Amino acid sequence: QLQLVESGGGLVQPGGSLRLSCVASGFTLDAYTVGWFRQAPGKEREAVSCISSGVEIAYYTDSVKGRFTISRDNAKNTVYLQMNSLKPDDTAVYYCAAGGTWGTSPQAMCVGRTARDYWGQGTEVTVSA
Repeated sequence: QLQLVESGGGLVQPGGSLRLSCVASGFTLDAYTVGWFRQAPGKEREAVSCISSGVEIAYYTDSVKGRFTISRDNAKNTVYLQMNSLKPDDTAVYYCAAGGTWGTSPQAMCVGRTARDYWGQGTEVTVSA
């Protein structure tokens, strides 16, 4: 069964940190461009960050630049999202998705020019005092 499973969400105070994990099973995540997306209550889903396969080029939406870092551990078939200096506006359900092919631009993945073939079920992040 092909699936992505996110974990690492939770409740954190403003200024705190969390690391989200996206683990793939049934397929090799390194062959795909992978992205993190989020959906806040009452809002549309938005892209947060994406990372290419092979040469690990990353793309970040403006609101998280300098605070979030996306990375891959191919040995663990996992993509991470390190989130620092969290703000209440970061509160959302975070999803990972995989798609594209070897060399697909992470920006293309994030802005929707590349299909996201696999989705996880999401992990909830709440930033509140």
